[in-house]
Amino acid sequence: MRRISRKEFLKVGAALPLAVSSLSLRAESRKKPPPKRIIFICSCLGFHEPYFFPRKQGELATSEYLKGMKTKEKMTVFQNLFHPGMETSNHDSEKSFLTGTPSPESSNFVNGASLDQVLARQMGGDTRFPSLHFSIYDRGWGCSWNDRGSAVPPMHDEEKIFEMLFEEEDLQSKKQQLRNDQDVLDCLRRDLVQLRKRGAKSGKLDGYQAVIAELETQLNHEKFWLNTEKPKVAKSLSSDREFAFSTKVRNLFELAKLAFQTDSTRVMTLSMDWIYGAIKVPGATGGWHTLSHHGGKPEMIARLSRIEIDTLRHFDRFLFEMDQIKEEGGTLLDHTTVVMGSNFGDSSNHTCNNLPMIVAGGGYRHQTHTVLEKPTPLCNLYLELLHKHNVDLGSFGSSQEDMDWLKG
Repeated sequence: MRRISRKEFLKVGAALPLAVSSLSLRAESRKKPPPKRIIFICSCLGFHEPYFFPRKQGELATSEYLKGMKTKEKMTVFQNLFHPGMETSNHDSEKSFLTGTPSPESSNFVNGASLDQVLARQMGGDTRFPSLHFSIYDRGWGCSWNDRGSAVPPMHDEEKIFEMLFEEEDLQSKKQQLRNDQDVLDCLRRDLVQLRKRGAKSGKLDGYQAVIAELETQLNHEKFWLNTEKPKVAKSLSSDREFAFSTKVRNLFELAKLAFQTDSTRVMTLSMDWIYGAIKVPGATGGWHTLSHHGGKPEMIARLSRIEIDTLRHFDRFLFEMDQIKEEGGTLLDHTTVVMGSNFGDSSNHTCNNLPMIVAGGGYRHQTHTVLEKPTPLCNLYLELLHKHNVDLGSFGSSQEDMDWLKG
């Protein structure tokens, strides 16, 4: 197996999740009630607002997009949320969807840790994968960021994701890879000693040391799981190529469901990102980005809505199927908080007010549709989600307070 260089290892380090606090024995976790899980889904081009939000407050049946959802009673749609400092922004606002860091389009922008990674510190120690990150396309970044402001690159190839989750690796090759990684880590430690002796600036030393600490935690975590068999599941990915985009969305949701069902992870992100070019879904063909800049033209809105309806169809299936999986005290959905939203309120005008946000599952007493009296930081909701998952922080991003919206 090819040995990786220090430079390559450091590059990989930027992609690793935040260090997890402990490694508990799997046997102990089985004695406990079903664990809490959480997934964040970002539809990076938003949703056509008149079709998304209910026309009548509190009644999802008056939403063109949401009226057919099978699990409406386990959903809350929030209206009038925003990220301060991003009222008008460009597509870089995706970077701040789970961080709330303002001015992402700025040339000197430095991101903060994303919500999923803060949660992974608390929730990731008992699973093979402390957190997982998926995207539709290979852009090198999604909506997850570590505490140094570096992107955690998502995976996008469904076959490779399935292989990583459920197919066994060659044990001897894996052991050799871990030995190679340990050698590189030892070299990095020696480099750090030399940097200190040469009087390197504290900022550089701190960054170097942080990378080493993350890599060491990741390496120890992989060693811990080395001899534990992966769960065996039947392959249930669709191979329909006629609607390749739709198939990709469907498969990523399916993989997310399986990852939670097998307790392979408890923290996930899914970035429904876009590229230039046409995509085909049932009922429409066109460039998702181009159609999002519809300028109010009915024909473009009609085609855009077919794409958005298709993504929400797969989202609905994801929720429904998780709600059919029984666990002690409820269902998989009852023990999984599903957060779906967007960095854009109106992608046609690149405005980031009134962000479309759904919270589903989690065992909460859902309010169906909550319209806030005034524009409210989305990070207030994020702070509440942290508290609901036993992360005791006084603030997160632009949060002002925990609003206690999610009862139960």
